[in-house]
Amino acid sequence: MESHKNNVLYIKPGHRLEGTIDLPGDKSISHRALILSSLARGNSLIEGIQRGKDCLATLNCMKKLGVSVREDDKRVIVQGVGLEGLREPDDILDCGNSGTTMRILSGVLAAQKFYTVLTGDSSLRKRPMDRIIKPLQEMGATIWARKEIFPPLSIKGSSLRGISYTLPVASAQVKSCILLAGLYAQGKTTVIEPSLSRDHTERMLDYMGAKIVKKGMRIELRPGQELRAKKLLIPKDISAAAFFIGGACILEGSDIFLPGVGINPTRTGFLQVLQQMGAQIEVLNKRIMCNEEIADLRIKGENSLEGIKISGDIIPCLIDEIPILAVVACFARGKTLIEGAGELRVKEADRIRALSVELSKMGAKIEERKDGMVIRGTGILKGAEVDSWEDHRIAMALAIAGICARGETKIRHADCINISFPQFPDILQRALAFGKKEL
Repeated sequence: MESHKNNVLYIKPGHRLEGTIDLPGDKSISHRALILSSLARGNSLIEGIQRGKDCLATLNCMKKLGVSVREDDKRVIVQGVGLEGLREPDDILDCGNSGTTMRILSGVLAAQKFYTVLTGDSSLRKRPMDRIIKPLQEMGATIWARKEIFPPLSIKGSSLRGISYTLPVASAQVKSCILLAGLYAQGKTTVIEPSLSRDHTERMLDYMGAKIVKKGMRIELRPGQELRAKKLLIPKDISAAAFFIGGACILEGSDIFLPGVGINPTRTGFLQVLQQMGAQIEVLNKRIMCNEEIADLRIKGENSLEGIKISGDIIPCLIDEIPILAVVACFARGKTLIEGAGELRVKEADRIRALSVELSKMGAKIEERKDGMVIRGTGILKGAEVDSWEDHRIAMALAIAGICARGETKIRHADCINISFPQFPDILQRALAFGKKEL
């Protein structure tokens, strides 16, 4: 496996994955740690932060908003300015490719006493933002957008009021946006979810002293409580782990160990589905760290997977893992049906379309549906020239397909992997090249 000029990643087949794999910090939690520690009073020490381009975009935005940050290879110290201490930036805030940055930060900026503009790269500027614009406007925010729904977003800070808002679609980013706006609102803010989505924001708000209560599908937040600076230890990213877990499940004889992975119940749908398909996954040494559940994972490749139906409330708990699940399904016996995942249409790329097109080039039997796909497992993929659609999760899923395929695979536009997991090609290479040793 090697990267060449013209942004192409060359993947050769592997026999198995082995060893202890040290993963980057959780991307979702890293975003929230940077934003909430900036809004707290005092210095927060963040260890294990993820350093992909998306999280660096959040870090740079907070710096432009007047937050002082000291960092080295292992930790970041954020000098929080409190809820009222942000200052108007001298320039636009560039969110890069990060929808998380734009959506969550908009909730904070809607309540400030200044004007800001949020933009991003060409991909982000095509992603609709009406799902945050509507509730923020109900709270009293003043927001302008291109064609009323697309970035750039221009936000003039306003006095906000608490609302009760029912999410039309389960979305952790939209929920987080509303809750962070609620920190500044007059009165209680309530968010009602149609099904569970990842709850890192609620957990971190509670850990840092906010008045937040979860009642079933209702989350209630009352303003008036200053956030407290804390030491934040970021778990290893389960969405990054998913690619290695998926590859190990496919390649018979694999045996990998992943220490310190976040197993937040709203993020473990991927593990549940793989276990239903017959994967051999051990969850070891469970513990709590900074209000988040973590564990060590061991995966053995037994080559005994069965296709299943994946739908309903579990979809929000594995939405980011569907690209690698689609690859796993190609090697499972029988049919795998994924439905209720229309959210994939508005990610960095149209992931349903991208997976259907690119995996078909490798010989997959895959049928595109409006809100999902049907995959008939053949147990065989062949190397091919494929394209990432400039989507990091598509690129990494295709890389795993490549190590499990027959013949070389070429992935075009592969540098998008740097958005969330710059170390991915090197770690994958070492896991394939060596036996059981520290990677």
